[in-house]
Amino acid sequence: MKKILIIFIIIVLASLAGVAVGSYFALAKGIPQIEEIKDYKPTTGTKVYADDDIFIGEFKVEKGIYTPLKKIPAHLINAVIATEDSRFWTHKGVDYIAITRALLKDTLALRIKEGGSTITQQLTKVLFLTPKKTVQRKLREVILAYRLEKNLTKEEILELYLNRIYLGHGAYGVEMAARTYFGKSVSDINLSESALLAGIIKAPSSYSPYNNLVKAKERQYVVLKRMQEEGYITEKDVKELYARPLYLSSLKYGYESPNYFLEYIRKYLEEKYGVETVYKGALRVYTTLHRGMQTAAVNTLQTGLRDTDKRQGFRGPIGHKDMDIDLEKPTEKEAFPKVIMKPDELLTGIVIKVLPGEAVVKAGGIVGKILLSDSLWASRLIDQRGNIIKEFKEFKLTDILKSGDIIKVRLKLPKLKETLFLLEQEPLVEGAVAAIEPSTGYIRAMVGGYDFQRSEFNRAVFARRQAGSAFKPMIYGSAMDHGFTPASIIIDEPVSYSAGLIGDWKPENYDHEYWGPTRLREALAYSRNIVTVKLLEKVGVENVMEFAKRLGFEGPFPQDLTLALGSLSVSPLEMTSAFSAFANEGVKMKPIAIKYITDSRGEVIEQIEPEGVEAISPQTAFLTTSLLEDVVKYGTGWRAKAIGGPVAGKTGTTNEYKDAWFVGYTPELTAGVWVGFDNMRSLGHGETGARAASPIWVSFMKEVSSASQDTMFGFEGFRMPEGITTTEIDPNTGLLSTDKTEKMVEFFKEGTAPQTYSRPSHIDIKKKERKNLDLD
Repeated sequence: MKKILIIFIIIVLASLAGVAVGSYFALAKGIPQIEEIKDYKPTTGTKVYADDDIFIGEFKVEKGIYTPLKKIPAHLINAVIATEDSRFWTHKGVDYIAITRALLKDTLALRIKEGGSTITQQLTKVLFLTPKKTVQRKLREVILAYRLEKNLTKEEILELYLNRIYLGHGAYGVEMAARTYFGKSVSDINLSESALLAGIIKAPSSYSPYNNLVKAKERQYVVLKRMQEEGYITEKDVKELYARPLYLSSLKYGYESPNYFLEYIRKYLEEKYGVETVYKGALRVYTTLHRGMQTAAVNTLQTGLRDTDKRQGFRGPIGHKDMDIDLEKPTEKEAFPKVIMKPDELLTGIVIKVLPGEAVVKAGGIVGKILLSDSLWASRLIDQRGNIIKEFKEFKLTDILKSGDIIKVRLKLPKLKETLFLLEQEPLVEGAVAAIEPSTGYIRAMVGGYDFQRSEFNRAVFARRQAGSAFKPMIYGSAMDHGFTPASIIIDEPVSYSAGLIGDWKPENYDHEYWGPTRLREALAYSRNIVTVKLLEKVGVENVMEFAKRLGFEGPFPQDLTLALGSLSVSPLEMTSAFSAFANEGVKMKPIAIKYITDSRGEVIEQIEPEGVEAISPQTAFLTTSLLEDVVKYGTGWRAKAIGGPVAGKTGTTNEYKDAWFVGYTPELTAGVWVGFDNMRSLGHGETGARAASPIWVSFMKEVSSASQDTMFGFEGFRMPEGITTTEIDPNTGLLSTDKTEKMVEFFKEGTAPQTYSRPSHIDIKKKERKNLDLD
């Protein structure tokens, strides 16, 4: 009997062992081998640098920016270990104490709630497994963790972990996260910032400061307390570090800001070197991008597009959620945390309470108010197509909002006693900015849309839209080559054309007025359509087309008089490049985005030098610039005066306000702005280039000017070349002045100034008061 019992026990134990072994192999089946990870080296893709040799982006197969452990601050490592795995340095991959605690919590909750995973286990999930919580996955996680610990050192495991974890908003690894949240390298963050990053690991969506400032700070405090408990810092340190303000970067203006430019670079590289080389060839690309200008371009374009969009009206809340809480007043816990964010950052908020004159909103973990006085733009309710649903004459916030509405807001500069929000909405209107250095052709900034995450289509390069009156300088410039001067006079009067390719056509001025005899200088300043059409007719369409081609316009060109009103399609980059030739004394520089490229050995494999040709004479460029300066001084480009110094530029608007342009330049920088809808719908009545595009241009140039620390933006003035003379003329006739006439100084090419004064009988210019300068 005793033998039978022993045999039975052996059989049972053998069966159990068999089951255990079978279960192990069943679980281990399909689990990848760990050995190759020991020699793991991240695939080196193509790194891209700005003009100051600062890293701005990378094209590679793997996500994130790989950083060796020795370059990661010790205080960040300590913060992560204290919070995620305090026994990391001593366990063998699995922390049984943590697992026991987790099992107890799971049993009490009747579901898998607490993970109890070590850093090693978390790494196995990142490298090999899915995040789905099942018993089978947890057992595989344990097996893999043991394998990792057997094949890798603790330092190697930690380095892999810190480079592969996800920390929200597309940031993989601590380097990318530091750039996303703080706008700097991980090696430069302080302990307070490290605590915030370490706190995000557990739940990036919940603890991101962009999603919930209060929760992010609460989590930061938890991390600091854990560091105190583990002996890394003192209680005094906790209080000091928690109270320290956090200076957050912006999702829109920081690491993501060069995305359109990077995409432009990537397309070039793939076409020339191939995809394999770009993503695995360890190229280094040194570009022309000016980081300050790029940030300014992103910032000002987004602000300008929101302003344009809001002038159309309010499209209503973006959603609704039933409310079962009462938060009429912020609690102490919800008080404004010491986190500094850019005021232009849009936040998603929920309306807690609405009164006629104010609304209480919770956004980003903060409770604040929206005031009626800041929301008057929303008194017009529109649909997604811009059609007016209703306009409220005696507007109240209760007309458009109710408790539970989900809306977009941004922080107004916080006051001492209360936090204020501004009602916002994500614009549907799009736009683009391109900035070029005229003397070199270097592309200094490029933004192809409101948000790269929303649309990767680069409108700065690929959107071909009608140029409108922004093309007129090409006609006036060509006229300077064909016997006309800035003082030449053309009659502004009704005209019609009934022959040719365009058929019956009666061009009109924007204001439907006719000024009679008008000097070309005034005609361009006020963007007079009739004068421009008649000038094109006199100069010849073929001559203007040839002039435009020399400046880089690709066409196709409408071979009729509608060209006078900019009926050809162009890209913002193309338009900006053409205007740069005026700023560069007639020399057209090829737009350059890359200065040079090195291979994996550091050898230069491509170097792109500035390359220019004299497209037009210096005299023609100077006269055209002089005309465009007056567009700014007293014409439709008047807003550009705000930046100070010598400025030349031209507004542009197409039929039915479908496109708005402003292209302008100083001697040091040319910038072009386009605003419009992708579906070609109207921007709204009165949304001219002067109103929709030029404010963006002005804001961009002012930011560049104020932030410039070099000679990039020196306002040295436009140089007058040899072959230009100045003569006093009568502004009423365009002829030489006498003692009995008014006088003004005008520029002429040598040999083209009027020689005698004789008032033709048809010349009788009447002075008009120019009231509305937003005409084009």
